Amino acid sequence: MTVALYIIVMALVTYLIRMIPFVFFRKKIKSRFFRSFLYYIPYAVLSAMTIPAIFYSTGSVITAVVGTVAAAVLAYFGLPLIAVALTAAAAVFAAGFFI
Repeated sequence: MTVALYIIVMALVTYLIRMIPFVFFRKKIKSRFFRSFLYYIPYAVLSAMTIPAIFYSTGSVITAVVGTVAAAVLAYFGLPLIAVALTAAAAVFAAGFFI
């Protein structure tokens, strides 16, 4: 019964999040500030969920920092996502041997 209640609440929350913009914003949003605010919300939420997970995903904060630095450097140089992810994972794996 509890699982069914959780699923129903999750479905309602998901539906409301998708429905509310259609109900309240019938016209095109012309405010440049508000449009840019809405544009960056997904990036901010993704960062807020990902960054803590990076540092708790390994057994050591030092290996997590090594992987994060490797990923940031490769992303800065514009490498594809798969190359960044694989290299960061390899850097964490290698750092785990030395720590």
